[in-house]
Amino acid sequence: MKQQGMPTTKDQLQRLTSQRWVMVALALLFGVALWQLLWMLLRLPAFILPSPAMVWQKFLVTLSNGLLWRHLSYTLLEVILGLIIGSSLAALLGYFLSKSPWLENFASPYLVASQSVPVVAIAPLLVIWFGPGMFSKVLICSLTVFFPVLINTLVGLREVPQDLRELMRSLRATPAQTLRYLELPASLPVFLGGLRVGATLSVIGAIVGELVGSDRGLGFLINVGRGQYDTALVFVAVITLMALAAALYGLILLLESRLLAWQTWRKTI
Repeated sequence: MKQQGMPTTKDQLQRLTSQRWVMVALALLFGVALWQLLWMLLRLPAFILPSPAMVWQKFLVTLSNGLLWRHLSYTLLEVILGLIIGSSLAALLGYFLSKSPWLENFASPYLVASQSVPVVAIAPLLVIWFGPGMFSKVLICSLTVFFPVLINTLVGLREVPQDLRELMRSLRATPAQTLRYLELPASLPVFLGGLRVGATLSVIGAIVGELVGSDRGLGFLINVGRGQYDTALVFVAVITLMALAAALYGLILLLESRLLAWQTWRKTI
């Protein structure tokens, strides 16, 4: 039991969270200050290195006229659909592979070969085959998410203690009950770790597809800025992508804290 006067785990988590946000804010301020210092020292043309003020002004313009939100919403939809489809298929296949070593040995060469080819190399083929619309972008996102989530699903299911499996068999639990009450809770931390990686990779997949061929999205906005030598617009799109990836990562962390609250509760006992 907890001793009186000792800080609870919840208090410690809140303190660590506040410290983390302070460090993030300081890191961002340091980055902006360094950027401003380089711009003042080098005095490069705006089409090579714009100042933070120029990028902020471009951000306000694109936000006010709706340009940024229109392209951001398109990319966000691609990322969410790709993340959901890719992680769902990876979790499903990972479960069946964990149950059948023969099936895993049969599928492993194809899985390894699929990851040996960069997404940048196959993205043009997917755009040619399925067109420049959203479907090809969602497919690219799903492929980038698929492998890390699959591997983490396999690792999480294999780390389930064997004695707990024997206990479930002695209780005559059905496969569905074993999955619900043992395998899912035991493998969830590792699976969510893979989902965090997949959330950031899905953004990369969407942008790769949009850079190859698209008429909407943040990748298209980067192409427009590059073609017009509007480097401030490119910075706005890139920073928005970074914020999108960070937001998705934070949402996965929030989901992890909710789904794994039982671990925190256990540590307080």
